[in-house]
Amino acid sequence: MAKEVAGLIKLQIKGGAANPSPPVGPALGSKGINIMGFCKEFNARTQDKAGKIIPVVITYYTDKSFSFELKTPPAAVQLKEAAKVKSGSAEPNRMKLIAGTARSMGITVEGEFPGK
Repeated sequence: MAKEVAGLIKLQIKGGAANPSPPVGPALGSKGINIMGFCKEFNARTQDKAGKIIPVVITYYTDKSFSFELKTPPAAVQLKEAAKVKSGSAEPNRMKLIAGTARSMGITVEGEFPGK
């Protein structure tokens, strides 16, 4: 018989660095999920992606067990990594900068930019 799903939790955690502090601890603890069990398993599965932001979808069940699925890092994180910069622009909505970064990666950028 299949386990009954109680809910989903979506988090973004640095690979290999999950620990009981926020956001992991409060999100899992409030649902009665074994925090250290999740942290150990997440860190083991993401040790090759240490330091990268990894989105994770945690499915928890009525018996307080859980499973989780790792997603690909957000586009902004991948663009920063490809551009070899530590942070984005101090000014929000710098579409031209993002488009330039994408072009330098060989990505074709088409269309009008907002605020042009």
